[in-house]
Amino acid sequence: MYFNAPRACQLMDSAGVDVLIATSTVNVTYFTDYFCWMDPLFKDYMTSPGAADQRAAIYGGFARDGKSCLVVDPFMACNATDVWVDDLCTFAASGFDLPDDSPALPPGDRRLYASWQAAAGDESATAALITWLRQQGLQDARIGIEMTGLRPDAQQGLRRALPGAELKDSSNLIRIIRMVKTAAEIDLLRTAAQISEDAGMAVLEMVKPGVAIDDLIQRYRELVAARGADFDHYAYSVRGNGIATRVDYVFTTGSYHFIDYGCIYHGYFSDTGLTLAVGQPGAELVREYEALSDCQARAVAAVRPGTRSSEVANQMHSALADAGITGEFPHGHGVGLEIRDYPIIVPDNGLRIRDDCIDLPSDLPLEQNMVVNLEVGSPQPGRGSTQFEQTILITDDGCEPLIPHDRTEIFVSQG
Repeated sequence: MYFNAPRACQLMDSAGVDVLIATSTVNVTYFTDYFCWMDPLFKDYMTSPGAADQRAAIYGGFARDGKSCLVVDPFMACNATDVWVDDLCTFAASGFDLPDDSPALPPGDRRLYASWQAAAGDESATAALITWLRQQGLQDARIGIEMTGLRPDAQQGLRRALPGAELKDSSNLIRIIRMVKTAAEIDLLRTAAQISEDAGMAVLEMVKPGVAIDDLIQRYRELVAARGADFDHYAYSVRGNGIATRVDYVFTTGSYHFIDYGCIYHGYFSDTGLTLAVGQPGAELVREYEALSDCQARAVAAVRPGTRSSEVANQMHSALADAGITGEFPHGHGVGLEIRDYPIIVPDNGLRIRDDCIDLPSDLPLEQNMVVNLEVGSPQPGRGSTQFEQTILITDDGCEPLIPHDRTEIFVSQG
């Protein structure tokens, strides 16, 4: 179960909402554990030429009393028979020729067929959601709904069908719930990070003058796939000219590079980075990397529950300034079902995180069980680029590496 139900209940009470509804595919996954590769991609015009460029509606619901639901297309519902939610809701399933509800059927099939049978009269996902809300006695409730993923026709339908309800945008409230991870999420993030780290270190052993970067990327893809993960990214620098992902390059003696890579395991992202030197690094590069290492150490020392995000970022900027490095952007970010979750660890920008349910300063305090990436790098166009990046778990009195990995030294290829 990904969903942080106790945190959700606490924040729902503070926001004064009776039920939360997720509408984006990533947050439906968070609310329900359900995922199908097609859901983020499929749009109306793909089955009805000339129709709108709108993603098909899908919903995850969680009520303050603990009742929960997933509303999903009947053809995709076979992917949801094992989700933890109370109610699996489908719609427009009258075209199915259903078998008898025999006890010999697998439990998942029985749940699937029951959802189809219960869908009679609901012609759309939004109609099925409305039915579920009425069944829970929430037709006049204060409904927090993720407006950023809600189709305009769905919003209109909800307002017409539930005139006594108060619809409140909860897009940012859901992000705030998500930023503190459950034990199950931390386990998945650890697994993703370990798969990525093992693959990343293995492919770096291939580096020598004359080897193409594409060979490393292909091998990284193969290694993460062999352990059940999906490729997310393998980024690098070429002569310090920014962040590359599709630039042809063959390693040369004396070059040094930003390397950043990550995979996705059961929906959860990994993200890490380091500095690669082809041949022994010179004294100037070593000094610069020592400055990055000190920057990271000062940031890690500042990380603990209650510390404002900006305080960590300010420590990073001060460390680089002390080393005479200016104009760079050391920072941090949460990691989870998206490559960047809250909190975002940057100097205070004075903005606020607000919707109809919350109004918070963007300079969020750190909390226990956040999983955060800290990263600092320094590109030198025409020469090379450095990077120091690690993922940490915030504990009750500080932080610890999410997985064991050492970034204190430049990775040196001796090939």
